Amino acid sequence: MNILRKIWCRTYQGAFHIAQPLLPYKDPVVKQSINDIPEILRENNITNVIFVTDQGLVKAGLAKRIEDVLSGAGINFTTYADTVPNPTIENVEAVRKLYLEKGAQGFISLGGGSAMDCAKGAAARIARPKKQIPQMRGILKVHKKLPTIIAIPTTAGTGSEATVTTVITDSKKNYKYPISDFCLIPPYAIHDYSLTTGLPQKMTSTTGMDALTHAVEAYIGGSLNKTSSANAEIATQLIHKYLYRAYTNGNDAEARQNMLEASFRAGLAFSMSYVGYIHAVAHSLGGKYGTPHGLANSVLMPIILREYGECVYKKLARLARKSGVVTSFESDEKTAKLFIDWIQEMNDKMGIPRTLNDIREEDIPEMAAYADAEANPTYPVPRLMDKKELEKLYRLGMVGNAQSHPEPVEGQSKGRKRA
Repeated sequence: MNILRKIWCRTYQGAFHIAQPLLPYKDPVVKQSINDIPEILRENNITNVIFVTDQGLVKAGLAKRIEDVLSGAGINFTTYADTVPNPTIENVEAVRKLYLEKGAQGFISLGGGSAMDCAKGAAARIARPKKQIPQMRGILKVHKKLPTIIAIPTTAGTGSEATVTTVITDSKKNYKYPISDFCLIPPYAIHDYSLTTGLPQKMTSTTGMDALTHAVEAYIGGSLNKTSSANAEIATQLIHKYLYRAYTNGNDAEARQNMLEASFRAGLAFSMSYVGYIHAVAHSLGGKYGTPHGLANSVLMPIILREYGECVYKKLARLARKSGVVTSFESDEKTAKLFIDWIQEMNDKMGIPRTLNDIREEDIPEMAAYADAEANPTYPVPRLMDKKELEKLYRLGMVGNAQSHPEPVEGQSKGRKRA
């Protein structure tokens, strides 16, 4: 990246970092059971809601559990269950139309990041009826109070119930629009672990590593503060202790509840301190190929952390020690490399591939341009990269790239305890 653009990016990021203490962050009120929904609605004088979910949760019977709670409390509701992975502008507009037609007063979203992002996008369109989704792309483009959203995660990964962000896909352009504004933080979240016990192993693994990506990218960036640091450390500690347990035993209540907490903490961390190039590249892959976001982040995380090199060693080493992933007294460089090895080992143990089948060489320049536009100047990454430099990250993630399969750090078995 040329020097003038570097100066611009760092100045932009520095201004936001300085302003952090003045910005209106507000943590959601967290409840532990779906049976708390009627009380929340009554407190907000809401008698009519749009319930946003997806067909998978309808077939699994989880959507009906929410509908039964609403029916039993005499709450009027309309279910929208056509949300797709990587929710589209069409999804958002369909939900917005239902909301207006039914005279609704709020939203309930049940699912992973897709259902929550869809509800957030629809709420933003209702609050800003003259602004289309592409016009909201970026930071602070909504800036208006949204209808009440109760966010209910069924995965422990996206942390969308805690974040300032929604990501909506333009299916015609194969492009994702990340939208960030404080009003997008849902005022309420329900952490009912019983909704996550039936989650397939593949989904448990990739969403759990997605949460780790949130914590790690927030931690290594230039906008870290005491609050986001503490949340990222707690999230990483919980993931280290409970993710593999949740993966191997889906009915482990303690593991499931703690993974919800880990995802939430990681969401709080990156809402305040942002993400980085792992997310920017993953978003472009989701937009182009429909690559599941958690999978893309899981695969890319060790690759891109290695590519950052020494500029992340100090912070990664601190995170590794604070979270208990590394317990020995090693140098920052070795500790950071052991931490990355642990990430790769977790991926391997849970059957997450080391590369992605989707990536095609001819698509890389276009996707790198999208990632560049998303990340620069907004994301306070540890090392700035322009479009050309970002192209290398895609190639490192392609099937057959030997650089994605380095040998572990010498002595790693005694350098840390295993997950």
